[in-house]
Amino acid sequence: MTSRTVTLLDVARAAGVSKSTVSDALQGSGRVAEATRDRVRAVAEELGYRPNSAARRLRRASTGAVGLHLPATATRLDYYMNLAFGAVERAQEDGLDMVLLAPSGAAGGRIASRVDGLLVIDPEPGDSAVPGLLDAGVPVVTGERYLGPATGPSGAVVCDNAASLTALLDHVTERGARRPALLAPSGSSAWATALRATAGSWGRAHGVTVTVRTVPFAATPAEAEAATRDLLAADPTVDAVICAPDGSAPGVLRAAAALGRKVGASNASGAGGAGETRGAGGASSASGAGGAGGAAVGPGLLVASCVDGTATRGAEPPVTAVDLHPAAYGRACAELLCDILAGRAAPDTVRRHSWSLETRASTDPPG
Repeated sequence: MTSRTVTLLDVARAAGVSKSTVSDALQGSGRVAEATRDRVRAVAEELGYRPNSAARRLRRASTGAVGLHLPATATRLDYYMNLAFGAVERAQEDGLDMVLLAPSGAAGGRIASRVDGLLVIDPEPGDSAVPGLLDAGVPVVTGERYLGPATGPSGAVVCDNAASLTALLDHVTERGARRPALLAPSGSSAWATALRATAGSWGRAHGVTVTVRTVPFAATPAEAEAATRDLLAADPTVDAVICAPDGSAPGVLRAAAALGRKVGASNASGAGGAGETRGAGGASSASGAGGAGGAAVGPGLLVASCVDGTATRGAEPPVTAVDLHPAAYGRACAELLCDILAGRAAPDTVRRHSWSLETRASTDPPG
């Protein structure tokens, strides 16, 4: 026995209103009293009504705007601000305004009446706003894949986060590290999930235990400092710390200084070599790998970051980091959405975004 699809008419009969009132209430349009709107939405949810997204797209007129949904922590992170500026710039090239959505999000039906499409960046399955946005009845592009239950076709622009962390672990190992550790981000975003999984798989492949400490997705320098102090106190043999959250690497440096761990060129392991820039393919433009050697000036520590930015570039010493090119990433996300809206790309298109490894003094070998 198959269950019948719930229609707008079914919702209208159950709520005691007209079909047009139901449509206006669910889309956030028209002059519908708030109490009626709430009752209609409650009835629709109870009956399990799901909008026909394709039909709604055909019926609605263009608004000339697209929406941008960022994680709740985005406003204090350099990475997301650069991404947003890149997305705005690219959308404007197609004549589209960008509407920044509140961190808590908006009901999909209501926002869909004001935008032609949506960008949803680093969507967390635990973010209650995301399912409604993905099922809002307009084209959606996610920055990184959504790992929760899919509600409809959406495009995506993704980075190879496993490869970027692998490059960092390979790099600190080449520079002499034998006991690397990762301050891994909490949460269930594709980025956080990939980093935690890669730490385990890389360690198993190399016969090395990568110590993992979980910190908040947007850990502050103070939180990173406290986690690093605890980490190094519990295991003084750790000789490299890779910090995942954007902007928190200076906290790792402060912890190292407080504990007398000398960062970078004073590290006791590794051999000399030039800095390098490594692309997503993993090839180095210059190598500095070497074996253990040299007398220890002090208990050494290599420090690196999974996200580059002003905090890593301006630190003392400057911190080796993965440059995710956030402004270009924002442009890529907006470009895919523009292509979908213009019919130049299918709604479920997935595109790749490149990164580069920027090596700096925090992982310099001695000498």
